[in-house]
Amino acid sequence: MANLNMKNNLNRETNRRNTVLNRTFIKKISAMLSLTLIIAIMVPVLAFAATAGFSSLTYKDGTVTGTVYSDVYADGVSNAVYVRIKGGDVLLTTTKATYSGGNYIYNFSQTISNAYNLVSVNTAVYQGNVSVFESAYQTLYNTSSTYTGGSSSSNGSGGGGGSFNNGTISVSSDGSVDSYTLTNALTAGDVTLKLSGTIALLPASSLVSNGSKTITITNDFGTYVLPVSVLKLDDLAKSLGIEVKDLKIKVTIAKVDSTTSDAVKAAAAAVGGTQLADAVDFNVTAVGKDGKTTSVDFGKTYVSRSVNTSKAVDASKTTGVLYNETTKKVSFVPATFSTVDGKNVATIKRNGNSIYTVVENNKSFADVASHWSKADVELLANKLVVEGSTDTTFEPERNITRAEFAALAVRSLGLTPAAPASTFTDVKSDAWYASTVATATYAGIINGYEDNTFRPDAQITREELAAMVIRAMDYASISTNVSDPQSVLSKFKDSNKIVWAQKEIAAAVNAGIINGLTDDTIGSASKATRAQSATMLKRFLSTANFIN
Repeated sequence: MANLNMKNNLNRETNRRNTVLNRTFIKKISAMLSLTLIIAIMVPVLAFAATAGFSSLTYKDGTVTGTVYSDVYADGVSNAVYVRIKGGDVLLTTTKATYSGGNYIYNFSQTISNAYNLVSVNTAVYQGNVSVFESAYQTLYNTSSTYTGGSSSSNGSGGGGGSFNNGTISVSSDGSVDSYTLTNALTAGDVTLKLSGTIALLPASSLVSNGSKTITITNDFGTYVLPVSVLKLDDLAKSLGIEVKDLKIKVTIAKVDSTTSDAVKAAAAAVGGTQLADAVDFNVTAVGKDGKTTSVDFGKTYVSRSVNTSKAVDASKTTGVLYNETTKKVSFVPATFSTVDGKNVATIKRNGNSIYTVVENNKSFADVASHWSKADVELLANKLVVEGSTDTTFEPERNITRAEFAALAVRSLGLTPAAPASTFTDVKSDAWYASTVATATYAGIINGYEDNTFRPDAQITREELAAMVIRAMDYASISTNVSDPQSVLSKFKDSNKIVWAQKEIAAAVNAGIINGLTDDTIGSASKATRAQSATMLKRFLSTANFIN
């Protein structure tokens, strides 16, 4: 009888301990489920970590399966590993484990329902009555093709950063983005961040290994489409003296203040234009944990951003512009125009940050009224790429110099002017074209002669012009490769007079950038005119989808 009473007492104590453990676990899970709304898909989060976590989680055809890892084996109690699946409101336990790679592995599978879009999975491992690691948490998206349920939501852990639903993360006004939420979202695909304010702070640790993904950041002022590949995280962290895990990428989309807004409006009026959109500052910087910042260099990658225009536009008379706060002037940036969901949208493409807006012009020149180049010249004049000799004349048949065309090429790419350099012996630092030549040289658009001169005032030949345009296309990452240049040039009886740019002229002909002077002559040595230059640039910009 004494043994029986002892056994009953032991059973009651064991049941009491299990009840306490379940209550403790449920309390932990309840607290966790009050956090961030996220959606993720089958992502190992803490697998093989120093404590424990999940691996190989899936939710398909109504069944959740997965593995819990722990570096501590829970023994001495039953129901040692707890897994709660929220959505189906299931609490299950498991005690059997296998040992592999320094971890104890607990596998589980639970049928719930195919009616949920997503479920959250929590786990805790107990040694005795003590949790051996902080509860792990993950949200799973239903991958079943037969899913017929409506939209659903789930809460997640990891601090602030907003909710995640249907590929979109809502970001609070302080800009914080939860690392866990962003990591899981990027695993599922490209992500959109919808800002309540003007900034987003992206944890760099979430961007590692996601170079193929794109993050679209949007608010009431504009939209930024940011390829993760342009962010050289290691280099940025090194420049700030920190590790990547301590790095954040700050994206800003902000309407400019009233003083700057007035200056932009004045700059648009100075070029004869009318402003059709708010001036918006688009900026991407890297931020260290001490608040120190460094700029982000996009290299040659043209990154898209968009603003809404106040009305539907005629694309031939409208352009995107950059406002330079130092010079107080506006200049051309590649931009296309469209109507999206009933809104008139300007999509601006550039490999740098600045203040952008949209300007409408209506320029014409008396001496191109009946000229073959009229449409191209006036289009590029409205886009601030070419200028007239006077307010009313363009001089389409006047030859153009090497420096003048270099300036047009730099302008058409929307490049930031570089400081004058001593690359060429005949380019003085105080010449009007010194910065242009330095910029074009840096971009690989121009080369000098063997005697280390550039000959800025020499009239440019069609051969040189075609080569510069092809190099501009290369800079913009537009394929210009021609496998057999001679086959392209064979129709021109004077192709043997091309001195050095056979490949470039063949590429230009193949891309529709340059035509022959006649059906069977290319005229590579002929001096190029202002009209020919404008037409080649217009064709380049259209091919690059830099204008429409």
